[in-house]
Amino acid sequence: MAQTNISIRIDEDVKKEAEALFAKLGLTLSAATNVFYRQAVRTQGIPFPITALAPKDAEGGTLLRGALREMQENALVNGTSEMTLDEINGIIAEVRRESRG
Repeated sequence: MAQTNISIRIDEDVKKEAEALFAKLGLTLSAATNVFYRQAVRTQGIPFPITALAPKDAEGGTLLRGALREMQENALVNGTSEMTLDEINGIIAEVRRESRG
């Protein structure tokens, strides 16, 4: 397969942070970029959601922040700081539904 070079402009700090992250994952910046392009081609789109703003709850906070606050309050009321994975996944699913709706 023939290779080609591309040139992009990116904030220097973002590049450094991305290189550090990808290094932890065992990837170079080039390899991670290839993963992105391949996944975009496979899905025929950007391989992650792009939104203008995070959805807001009634108090003006993000829905995720509200969900986390709800989880903390439930833990205090129920006298436990532990939630099951099913409970956590349920809250995440609800936030996702609300953000789409």
